[in-house]
Amino acid sequence: MNKNLVMAFATALLVGGLSAQAQAQTTTAAPTTTAAGPLKLGYTNIDYILAQTPEAKDIQNQLTIQRTQSENELKRMQKELEDKYGAYEKGAAQMTDVIRKDRETELQGLQARIQEFGRTAEQSLQTKYGQLVNPVVQKIQKAIDAVAKENAYTYVFNLDAGANTTPILLVAPEDNNITELVLKKLGIDPAKIAAPANNANKPANAGTGSTATPATPKKN
Repeated sequence: MNKNLVMAFATALLVGGLSAQAQAQTTTAAPTTTAAGPLKLGYTNIDYILAQTPEAKDIQNQLTIQRTQSENELKRMQKELEDKYGAYEKGAAQMTDVIRKDRETELQGLQARIQEFGRTAEQSLQTKYGQLVNPVVQKIQKAIDAVAKENAYTYVFNLDAGANTTPILLVAPEDNNITELVLKKLGIDPAKIAAPANNANKPANAGTGSTATPATPKKN
């Protein structure tokens, strides 16, 4: 499904649910409920959770190794092109037309190979990222599912709507943040997470009131 459609649906679902709550509270003192019980919304930060997993460091290391190898090979190919072009410039005046055309064709071919290598290397890195991250994300999703079921959350939202987009949740109560519950479900102690990283899990104005503007992770 198109990511924009997913975001639009999620936003409409949230707004619709909250509007229904407000309308019900206006007409009756009883809380808004679904067929199964009270509507309970939660949210978390998948990118933040991913960064705290034991696999995160290994994933980063593997990606760094692959990127470094690709960059080194690209530099080697570029150096080869520079050297051959320099030799071509020095000897071009003494070359016959046939040899000059052959050297030019060789240079053009090498330049095309460099461009193709750059594209292929980037695609390969993205594929590697998916292969390494997807199993961890699936594990996180299972933990989220378990936390939602144990705590009767009807819906759980990821804070991020994607790169360079507006987050799905602009304001949300900290009480509805299930991130620490998910971390514990994964066997990760939130208390042992370094303070700078832990701050990324908290909304920007946390501690100033009952609601806060959440951070914006990237959902995979």
